[in-house]
Parts: sequence; C-alpha cells; structure tokens
Amino acid sequence: MKIYIMTDQEGVAGVINSQDYAAPGARCYEKACELLTLEVNAAIEGAIEAGAEEFLVVDGHGHGSIEPGLLHPRARLLAGRPIGYPFGCDETFDAAFTIGQHAKANTDGGHLCHTGSFEVEDLRINGISVGELGCNALFMGWYGVPLILFTGDKAGCEEAEALIPNIVTVAVKEGLKRGSATGLTGEEARLYNGAAIHLAPEEARRRIREAAAEAIRRRHEVKPFRLDPPYVLESILRPQRRGEPMRRAVVRADDPIELLRAPRIHEVMATEAS
Repeated sequence: MKIYIMTDQEGVAGVINSQDYAAPGARCYEKACELLTLEVNAAIEGAIEAGAEEFLVVDGHGHGSIEPGLLHPRARLLAGRPIGYPFGCDETFDAAFTIGQHAKANTDGGHLCHTGSFEVEDLRINGISVGELGCNALFMGWYGVPLILFTGDKAGCEEAEALIPNIVTVAVKEGLKRGSATGLTGEEARLYNGAAIHLAPEEARRRIREAAAEAIRRRHEVKPFRLDPPYVLESILRPQRRGEPMRRAVVRADDPIELLRAPRIHEVMATEAS
C-alpha cells in the first residue's frame, strides 16, 4: 500500500506564529521543522501498523519545513524548489494524508489561516471557496487518490470534514475566534489569528499515530474529491493598503493540474458607485 503525504507547517502543534517559525533565519525555524517532521513520522508509524508499506512525503511549506535527518526511514522525500502541481502525485498511490495544514483565508478561529499566502482574500474553484486543502484534494482526486487523513488546527479539520465526507481528522490546536479577517491587508491578516491553544507535541503525535492507523483501515469509506470540469478559478487579493480596492484574477482550464499551474494576472476590482 502506497501513501502520499502532503505537508505544511502552520497547522503543527507548537508552531506559534509566522514571524518566528515560518522561514529560514527566523529564531524558531529549526524547531518548527523538527515539530513537523515528528508529526509526519507519527502518521507514518500509524500507517505502517495498519499495513501501509510505501510513503512519499512532500515538503509542501513555502520555504520547506521537513528535517531530512529526522524523517522516518521508510519515507522518500520530495523537497527543494521549484516544485509545483501535482507535487509528485499520480495514480499509483492508494491514499493520501495531509499533515500540519491550516484553514483557508478568513476562517473565524483559523490559527494562522491563509490560502497560499496572507495576501490572498479568497480563492474559488467553480464557485466554491477553497484553501490549500481544497486545491490539494482536487489534484489528488484527479488521479483517483482519496485524501483520508487531515491534521492541523481545529478550524482546518472542520473545513476538511465539510469538503470530504468520512475523512479522519486530528485537531492539534485551536485558534481563538475573532471573526473573519476579510478586508485586511496581508500583513494585518498575518497577525490577526495569532493566538491558539496547543496540544503538547507528544500528545499531538500520539493522536496522529492512532488516527493514521484508523484512516488506513477506513480508507475505502472516503471517495476522491472531485469537481466537474470545465474549471474556473477566481483569485482575489487583499488590498495593499486599508481602504484600497482588492485585485482579482480569473483562470479557466479543462483539467485541475493546468488550472492550478496557470499564471494569475490580477487586476483592480471595480468598486460600486455610491
């Protein structure tokens, strides 16, 4: 049994904020890489207990966040830049996990929530608002690969459960509700959902290990996520300064890989006359 594992960083227990953890040179960046890698290892251990044999781990955080020297020996690692859709996924995988993911932009209670970057206000595919989870599930589903396990913050888990029936989720932290960050600038949005209640990392890993085994055993209950073509992607960027208009791009394609790879040229959105 072959498992595809997409990773991110902001949904990991113990990753407190973006400025100290998310990028090389930040004071806690190495700790963030360690925490994510150990959560990935816990998922692999649980999957092995339930019969999985092969694993491809994708270092999906923007700057990278997997520590190769700590990664489980049964895993292969896709890392380095540039990499793009479909991030090594194909029809040979039996199922997929997402580890360390966060909720989409403007989610009330979503810790460090964003979609690709904090500059994005919203991303819609065929009229459905999606985050990074939805984009990843779509290309996985294109290859017939069901996304069966999601770990991250509580709001991200709720997003996954609404999008993919029967998915197994593990909430390793819970952001405090402050309402939506819609209309804020990117930097304001980065700081808006900064507080959360975290599980101890060891407890988070215990729950992930158990959930991974459960997800493997229940994998046939989860169908690959699909939307019917043709595809229309609408991307809306936040104002560069408070009160300025947002910017919008629209992309069309006949398959999701082409859609997600396509360049997005954003233009200022017209404002309604007063």
